[in-house]
Amino acid sequence: MGTHDLDPIQRPTLTDSQWERLTRFGTPEHVAAGEYVFRSGDRNYDLILVEDGGLEVVRDSLFWIEEAVLAHMGPRSFVGELGILNGQGAFLSARATRASRVRRVNRAELHTLMSEDDELCDLVLHALWARRESLRRGPAALTLKFVGPAADTELLSLRRFAERLDLVHSAVELSPHDLDSMGDHGITAADLPVAFIQGEPIRHATPGLVADRLGLSYQSTVDEIVDLVVIGGGPAGLAASIYGASEGLSTVLLDAVAPGGQAASTSRIENFLGFPFGVSGAELIGQASLQALKFGVRVYAPCEAVALDTVGDELDVTLADGRRIRTRSAIVTSGAAYRRLQLERWGDFERSGIYYAATQLELRQVTGAPVVVVGGANSAGQASLYLAAHGSPVHLVVRGDDLGSRMSSYLVDRIREDPRVQVHTGSHVTALDGGGSLERVVIDSVGEVDARGLFCFIGAEPATSWVSGLDRDGDGFLRTGTDVAVQSLARWQTMGREPLPFETSVPRIFAAGDVRRGSMKRVAAAVGEGSSAVASVHRALAG
Repeated sequence: MGTHDLDPIQRPTLTDSQWERLTRFGTPEHVAAGEYVFRSGDRNYDLILVEDGGLEVVRDSLFWIEEAVLAHMGPRSFVGELGILNGQGAFLSARATRASRVRRVNRAELHTLMSEDDELCDLVLHALWARRESLRRGPAALTLKFVGPAADTELLSLRRFAERLDLVHSAVELSPHDLDSMGDHGITAADLPVAFIQGEPIRHATPGLVADRLGLSYQSTVDEIVDLVVIGGGPAGLAASIYGASEGLSTVLLDAVAPGGQAASTSRIENFLGFPFGVSGAELIGQASLQALKFGVRVYAPCEAVALDTVGDELDVTLADGRRIRTRSAIVTSGAAYRRLQLERWGDFERSGIYYAATQLELRQVTGAPVVVVGGANSAGQASLYLAAHGSPVHLVVRGDDLGSRMSSYLVDRIREDPRVQVHTGSHVTALDGGGSLERVVIDSVGEVDARGLFCFIGAEPATSWVSGLDRDGDGFLRTGTDVAVQSLARWQTMGREPLPFETSVPRIFAAGDVRRGSMKRVAAAVGEGSSAVASVHRALAG
């Protein structure tokens, strides 16, 4: 949809049988020339099937630029893109170029189509996804535009939010002498970062404010009770939501930031089943998120859960803004929060030089400059190799004396063979230095080294403080199944059963992934736990 002519994936040629089956899901409507079938900003819009006539897809004019026609759609084509599946409001408009006959397929009918007709599902899903990817590279990207200081953490969080949700967007990083250049738009340096949505500015923008404006925040319906709420969008949460929805459970997935968790920040995973040449965490999470939308998972982010309570035979998930989701079951996959080094000026540089992930977003901030990576597990090894491969000299600081004690052997071998990575075992970072951004790091075994970035991979604390009513071990990890403490089992006696696999100390509340005591802390293991937990959910709901 970046040009007037779409490729065969974006506009598939449908057979008579395929078109007939597709139109069964639509409601007929006649449209006059010049009439819009949907407008940018519409919160709910439909997939439009063109039976006769023609439509054009338009990026509306913004205050600094005229409208742009992105595509012309004729008979036996359909108009829409990926936002229809996840409830995102329309960011483009579509209008009739001449008197036309169309059919509207609403979101519910579209999900019915996808669940009942595998062939049409594949055709439509491939087209919607391909259109989204094409739009990201064209004029449509101006409909969501982020502007802020280069290397600013708040701007980076906006970009990470948009990338993980695969939103069509653009970003402008301002250098220090450009910070006052927005005066013509009524914006000052004190307003940054700013998000422009359809040309309208949101000052001091946050992912939450942007999500609200785009229609990506949770909106409850009267007396709605869902079957399953999954809290946390990492590999375990995505797997649980996909299996739950694909097996008929009405499923909501919540994440406090955006789907992906720590896995999305992994530059390369080489031991995940089915990817012999490796896969980045972002690619893996992107495909899983698309799969979740395919099966009708309602994904909301950023959407932070702050409480989980039993109310009669149901559960209430309370969100940070006070809204509640009533559900029959819940799976906690909230993962863990990154640990920080206890150093002076750590807080100063978290906005300009300290990172907890090594992806393309962070790579752009260091652009081949020397960096320090702290940690001795796989994530630190993967980050070191990724940064080195893109031109950054790397100091890898490992507290233990043996690099191989917590890191996979294939990573250890590659690190030792890479001349761009200097390994400092038995070492610690003791100080940070710099002006407005990080410039130097002190390592106790070698002294001061130049560093424009410090990448911290020293583990994480389980994100379980918000579910204090559940049985946890001394480190805060949730106990499940036969691991639930004896004193917590009294409540189960009246139910005539013990906790199911992955079930916590409270009935119908389950846990999977890094948040669970005894989990393996691996992507593949988290996927397995999330999907297996759904089997226990079915048993609990059936009882």
